[in-house]
Amino acid sequence: MVNHLFQLLEEYPRLAVVISIFLSVLIAVIGVLPSVFLTAANLLFFGFWYGTFLSFFGEAFGAAVAFILYRMGFKKLTEQRLHKYPKIKKLLAAQNKEAFQLIFSLRLIPYVPSGLITFAAAIGRVSFPVFLAASSFGKIPALILEVFSVYELTHFGWLGKLILVIVGGMLVYFLLKQMNKK
Repeated sequence: MVNHLFQLLEEYPRLAVVISIFLSVLIAVIGVLPSVFLTAANLLFFGFWYGTFLSFFGEAFGAAVAFILYRMGFKKLTEQRLHKYPKIKKLLAAQNKEAFQLIFSLRLIPYVPSGLITFAAAIGRVSFPVFLAASSFGKIPALILEVFSVYELTHFGWLGKLILVIVGGMLVYFLLKQMNKK
């Protein structure tokens, strides 16, 4: 996947920034696709610092676009379906400082889908500026970890190998945990 994205950016170098941001928006709107592949392509094509900045900007802009689209199209249709998630239920009613803290803290949790947070905020009472600030600031620590991991994996030093072993171990642990529940 990273190779395909990298080839796309390489094929259209003058449009590479626009393509990267468009793909970030698409990933955010779809809400369930991981952005790690695009982050990796950005780092490989644009370099570490500009690739990191572009990944952050794309994710923040994508979340903003998704928020607006979700708010326009889905607010009334799905409010009832999200009430079974306690943290999301809190987010639906939250405003101002409480909403900022909830969105920020949920963005820090790696296994909470980004699209679900955006969706819940969009159909809730949180204002767009509060969402944008909390979402963007909350993405910084997660993106730093993602960028560092991707960078180490692409250069595959000892730290990259260690990250790969840890991620693999976590996947096995979660799979076994899921199998034991059934």
